[in-house]
Amino acid sequence: MHFSKKCSAFKVVLSALLIVALLQLIYLSFLSRFHGKQQRYRYSELFGGSAARRSAQQEANARKERLRFSLSTGGIFDSSGQYRVYKNLIKSDVTSNQNPGSDPVLAMATHTTINNLHHLDSLLERWQNPLSVAIFAHGPDVKFATALAYALSVFCPQIQALVDFHLVCLSGETASFPEQDREHFAGLEDCASVFSRLETHRDTHKNYAMGGNVSYPNNLLRNVARGGAESSYILVLDIDMMPSADLHQQFLAMVVGRAAGDEVFVLPAFEIRHARKMPATKSELVQLYQVGEVRPFYEELCPRCQAPTNYSRWVNSHVRGTGTLEVAYTLPWTDPWEPFYIGPRSVPLYDESFKQYGFNRISQACELHVAGYHFSVLSSAFVVHRGFKIQGEFHAKKDEENKHNRVLFRSFKEGLKAKYPSSSRRC
Repeated sequence: MHFSKKCSAFKVVLSALLIVALLQLIYLSFLSRFHGKQQRYRYSELFGGSAARRSAQQEANARKERLRFSLSTGGIFDSSGQYRVYKNLIKSDVTSNQNPGSDPVLAMATHTTINNLHHLDSLLERWQNPLSVAIFAHGPDVKFATALAYALSVFCPQIQALVDFHLVCLSGETASFPEQDREHFAGLEDCASVFSRLETHRDTHKNYAMGGNVSYPNNLLRNVARGGAESSYILVLDIDMMPSADLHQQFLAMVVGRAAGDEVFVLPAFEIRHARKMPATKSELVQLYQVGEVRPFYEELCPRCQAPTNYSRWVNSHVRGTGTLEVAYTLPWTDPWEPFYIGPRSVPLYDESFKQYGFNRISQACELHVAGYHFSVLSSAFVVHRGFKIQGEFHAKKDEENKHNRVLFRSFKEGLKAKYPSSSRRC
């Protein structure tokens, strides 16, 4: 009798354990199906599947087909034949819906690798206007760049509305439709998750130390981004630089009724300590400048490169009124000034023979001077780079590249004499 009771109790416990195990299997199966449904829904957002609402599906399909078409062209080779360019790989809504003859007044153009594309988030918080981005990618990053640019355009409404993406890779490489690379989309469900994915790659894709003896073609990228900006004026910036707040609106008010001519509008450039909040206005910036938390751009590495801006004059110049932008003063160009500026579409392109580090922007500023342009410094607009530029933080071949480009710059200046024979200006 005692043994029979023990046996019955054992059967009850065993049955209970079997029931618990069965329930766990059912629960895990439910979770698996739910996760699969989630992933299918996420991919439907990316590729326009049946889970999307009808209107969203139609838009997703349209965006997908536009990307397919961009890739099907195979891109075009640059003038050197070394690079393949996919212009307008992904178009923004503002570009796609633009009426002929209604070009915006001012757009921004910038360039990057996947390494720095995460800066797009904070840049758009400040800019919130048309933006043309040229991305350089090499090897496996070509697929990755295509996939992430597409994901950004699908999941981020502001990027979808305002940002045009262009892709540049080596001529022997081609981009493919990201539907073939769904592993890049695993876990992506909204805009924040795409930027989180980009953050994880910020230290693995260096602009100037890409490996494999691959050069970063900064001036080609600037020209590609410029060419994708359909506007009367263009501001060309590096993607890790931030313009002052309300620059777009203030500049539009300043140039109303003003014909674009031989004038470029200089934005004094600064750099700020990493821990500090980016200043929005001139008064905020001047306060940080006076306590050493903000300083002129490249002050430690090349003070002469920005000194002609005349920072003390700009800091002490009077701003007529809040929200008012005007020309504070006009300066002659002097070597080796390389200002950041807003210029008309007509300004000469950047010389694409300059790659990697050194003389890539100064060569264009030099040509502007020889071509007869005037440099007008704006009263309250500026640009800021996050972090102080200091010695020892650059890639190993920086000095070697600078030396090579210095020789190239001498040849470039000689070429300007033939290009502008009637100009008395030299640099």
